Amino acid sequence: MAVQNDSDVYFRRIVRRILVSALLVFVFLTFLIWRIDNPRAERFRMAVIDKVVPSLEWAITPLSHVSNMIADAQSYSRIYQQNQELRRELQQMKAWKEAAIQLEQKNAKLLDLNNVKLNPKLTFTTGVILADSGSPFRQSALINIGQHDGVLNGWAAMDGLGLLGRISGVGKNSSRVLFLTDSSSRIPVEVTPSGQKAILAGDNTPLPPLEFVDGVDQIRAGDRVFTTGDGGVFPPGLLAGTAVFSGDGRLRVKLAADYRRLEFLRVIRHSPSAPISEPDELVGTTLPGQMIVSE
Repeated sequence: MAVQNDSDVYFRRIVRRILVSALLVFVFLTFLIWRIDNPRAERFRMAVIDKVVPSLEWAITPLSHVSNMIADAQSYSRIYQQNQELRRELQQMKAWKEAAIQLEQKNAKLLDLNNVKLNPKLTFTTGVILADSGSPFRQSALINIGQHDGVLNGWAAMDGLGLLGRISGVGKNSSRVLFLTDSSSRIPVEVTPSGQKAILAGDNTPLPPLEFVDGVDQIRAGDRVFTTGDGGVFPPGLLAGTAVFSGDGRLRVKLAADYRRLEFLRVIRHSPSAPISEPDELVGTTLPGQMIVSE
């Protein structure tokens, strides 16, 4: 048994060597034929290709399909990675866009404040809205400036378009602004160009009415309404809005301030004129050489 097994192994080795040698010889001859630059060799090569290639189509087709599938899978993988990168960039762009919109809005509001035309004698300080009243029966807001900033009760507050209201309460670091629309707000105004005096009275609506108007027939829709400065509370010439007639024929004011987009406001520093208690002091002292006549 051992001798037979050894002979089988020896026989297999001889057959393997012969096959390997024949394969090497075939490959070498094929290489030589394919490298020979001769018309006869070229015709022989073409004849071999014509005979062999069509018969191997059944093996080449699956290989080509597999190769295409591998290429497609690699392409899909690259597309997926690019898609993920684009998604991340899109999220970043959305965040940047939101930040840019917020900055643009703040910039527009600050530009509106800078465009307000005021009397050169008046000075102002700018505050930020902290919170509103949240009540339909009280129209007011809390701002972040107070006694430390020199704010006093009664000072006027404006946005980038017109008058908002007045300071109605001052703390150390905050103040409350009472809007023109509040039911407790009463402001003396003048309608131009007719020059009619009136009281702008808040009624918790966006269009507060004008009360105590003498010549309503002299007022036209679109006439501008300004503060008069009567009573020394507000400085004169601050724009409140324009006159309009409501459906019931009542004269109202379309406010110039935009209450829907309040974020910053301008508090106007105003010191009313001191009352004259001694009229004769305006005359002054007696000039030199002037005689005093006694009755």
